[in-house]
Amino acid sequence: MQPHVIAYFADDPTRVYQLLQWIPVLERLDDSHPVAIVTRDPATAALVGERSALPVLCAPGFADLAELYDELGAKLVVYCNNSMLNFNSLLDGRMLHVHINHGESDKQSMVSNNAKAYDRVFVAGEAAVQRHRAALMELDEAKLVRLGRPQLDLRPAPLLPASPGRRSVLYAPTWEGDAEYNDYTSVDVFGPEIVRAILATPDVRLVYKPHPKITTSLTPAIRDGHQAILDLVERAAEQDPAAGHAAVWQGDILAVFPGCDAMITDVSSVGLDWLYLQTDKPVFITDRHHDAERLRQDVPVSRCADVIDAGNIDHLSELLAARLEHDEHRIARAAMRHHYFDDNGVGDSTVRFVEAVSDLVELRDRLRGTTSAAGFEATA
Repeated sequence: MQPHVIAYFADDPTRVYQLLQWIPVLERLDDSHPVAIVTRDPATAALVGERSALPVLCAPGFADLAELYDELGAKLVVYCNNSMLNFNSLLDGRMLHVHINHGESDKQSMVSNNAKAYDRVFVAGEAAVQRHRAALMELDEAKLVRLGRPQLDLRPAPLLPASPGRRSVLYAPTWEGDAEYNDYTSVDVFGPEIVRAILATPDVRLVYKPHPKITTSLTPAIRDGHQAILDLVERAAEQDPAAGHAAVWQGDILAVFPGCDAMITDVSSVGLDWLYLQTDKPVFITDRHHDAERLRQDVPVSRCADVIDAGNIDHLSELLAARLEHDEHRIARAAMRHHYFDDNGVGDSTVRFVEAVSDLVELRDRLRGTTSAAGFEATA
């Protein structure tokens, strides 16, 4: 086996959703450039192996990784997160290294000095370029390659049954992050209230689809909020079985979108995915910090959405009903979609992704023809 491209993923199964969303795109890339997935955790390797026909290899230790890279002779490595163990892989000088991330959002974690470690950083569009420019000093912007969001070109089979006579409202909160600065979840501060407001809106079906890490959170307030939401959904479903109220634990959230008429979410990639795929449908963004000006500056999508905070949560049901009848932000969302994703239509991003990888494979081959061999650098 001699792959051109390695998809490197070093983390345990609790974060494997970051890689799994790329699998169909990598399988498409494999048609042009053979792809292998390299993991560092055996449990992750087993899980990914069940989800893809691509070769899945495991190199738990640094020596294992160095030996594997020697055997594979690949040309390009792509990374979907910023795991600390990425730097084990980045030590190899024979390949070009590309950060592809696992979403497009306005979270602070989307931009860090880690970007400078990679030869290229694939980004969605102008908003991401501006985000990097504002946050990082001495960044070579030539590293930033704008190509959209290939994962959004996928068309998973819809998960929701039809709900005749009802409009469906999706509540899709993010997790609490791994640091206070990156905590955007609404589950602990507004979650149950949001669900009650949706349930109180006439002729509406509630669909609850939390971030995967909410369901495994060890934070007491998140666990309590999540459980309270599940209890509300269960009681509502028992009281009115025909309504179709549901909590969706498994599956791709992109498969939930087609059955929904509006979405309430937090600052996360999900809101921008909705903006891209469901531009003509309302979106609501929560603000746990109750700082409207900061949200407007840091989260441009909030300018074409209704913002939910401590000041208006009590009136959410009325606002939701009004917006389902009259969507006053529709034109603004169309312009904002361009800001985040340029002019990409559905299908374009995958084409651009494959073309960008092809260009880098060719570049790597040209560079290798003029430079001396270099493998892993020695470590102390």
